[in-house]
Amino acid sequence: MPRRPTLTLPDLTGKRAVVTGASDGVGLGIATRLAAAGAEVIMPVRNPRKGEAAAAGIRRGNPAASVSTRELDLSSLQSVEALGTTLLDEGRPIHILINNAGVMTPPDRQTTTDGFELQFGTNHLGHVALVARLLPLLSAGRARVTSQISVAANQGAINWEDLNWERSYDGMDAYSQSKIAFGLFGLELDRRSRAGGWGITSNLSHPGVAPTSLLAARPEMGRARQPLSRRLIGAMSRAGILLGTVESAGLPALMAATTPEAAPFYGPSGPRNLGGPPAEQKLYSRLCGADDATRIWDVSEELTKVSFTMS
Repeated sequence: MPRRPTLTLPDLTGKRAVVTGASDGVGLGIATRLAAAGAEVIMPVRNPRKGEAAAAGIRRGNPAASVSTRELDLSSLQSVEALGTTLLDEGRPIHILINNAGVMTPPDRQTTTDGFELQFGTNHLGHVALVARLLPLLSAGRARVTSQISVAANQGAINWEDLNWERSYDGMDAYSQSKIAFGLFGLELDRRSRAGGWGITSNLSHPGVAPTSLLAARPEMGRARQPLSRRLIGAMSRAGILLGTVESAGLPALMAATTPEAAPFYGPSGPRNLGGPPAEQKLYSRLCGADDATRIWDVSEELTKVSFTMS
């Protein structure tokens, strides 16, 4: 039986945590661990029934857990705004935000409600808008914002001349772009918070490779069947060969969100950083350009029509 990585979390009693994409997979594991550590966990979900079932599962395992759902579809800026309004009306500071939700490699180009390429719009722009909408609550909680990127951010590039992949489309290239952009945003958020005195600490994590639902059969993504790559990932994970598990894949984000040191980037520490115990990691080269970070910040504000203000 392969030995599985573990992580001890600090006591999070009195903390309010928001985790996107927490209705299954890595996000559900993250939400479960935060709740077990005493945090009040908010799970914004696209499918309320699935979200309630996930929250109920957390409570069955830990009757003292404080978990609840809110509605959120990151592919709709109107939905993001509505969640922001809901949480602002509740008036409770947010201490931890883990931007975990995402979609991956639809074989054919799809768009969000607002007309953006689906991966760029959901993985990056939706989360950018969410952070902007929640900024007063994050500042009030002196929050840690952890944004989940991917090993795919270590390849490809931002297609600056065609961010929405309208002229040509490659699912993996578009996925890499969404994660590079999101990583640059997360690092720029930390820089701007420090410069502006927002009180927010922002960093990045990546889960390595594990058998999550990202590559599973998902008809809405244009995948009627589970691809061979997903079946291979599952087999290697079960055998403990190189890759992580769904549970271990959430540990870097948990470390990034709760460790006092708050290094810029965390991921698995095994071979090729695909699995293994969580640890601080060297930033990918594509995330090191301050000019690129400023550029993606400005473009993202323009596209989402949000601004990072406290009011």
